[in-house]
Amino acid sequence: MKRAILFLLPASALLASALTACDSTPRERQEAVSQGARRLDTIADRAAEKLKVAGHRAARFDSASKARSRQPLDKAAEATFTSELLGTYATIEQLTPTTIEPAFVQFMQQVRAKRKQWTQRDWDYATAISRRLNQQFRDIRLDIKGRDEIHIRALQAEFTALETGRDVKDLGQAVKQP
Repeated sequence: MKRAILFLLPASALLASALTACDSTPRERQEAVSQGARRLDTIADRAAEKLKVAGHRAARFDSASKARSRQPLDKAAEATFTSELLGTYATIEQLTPTTIEPAFVQFMQQVRAKRKQWTQRDWDYATAISRRLNQQFRDIRLDIKGRDEIHIRALQAEFTALETGRDVKDLGQAVKQP
């Protein structure tokens, strides 16, 4: 809506100057155009300031995110998270070609159920678990049935989409907040 208004302002200024061209002097038309240009400059300056503020907020968010990522995960918390998300499949390194697909299903069921209340740090733990699952998948991939592999790949893509969606949402909120 705002974009449409911004595009209409120059058009309305042009129309106004065209309509008044017959009943005005060149000096009056020149002043009308100058006023329109000043209005556009003001709008552009405000937009530039908003972009500058949003850029600073995004940089702060990125910096905080990188600092959080550099902090090592607590092994006990990771073990608890692994148990919560994988249940009986929590011993990832012992997953076999027949148990890896159900482990991914269990993992994604829990991610879907819990993701709305997770913090970014919770996502860090879920990502670590996902990486471990993916490594085990790569290690035994050649022995996994084709249909199970396709299903696992779909679940991997879903996890990545959910995680990226959360990052985008958090970034959007960080940019909007003062």
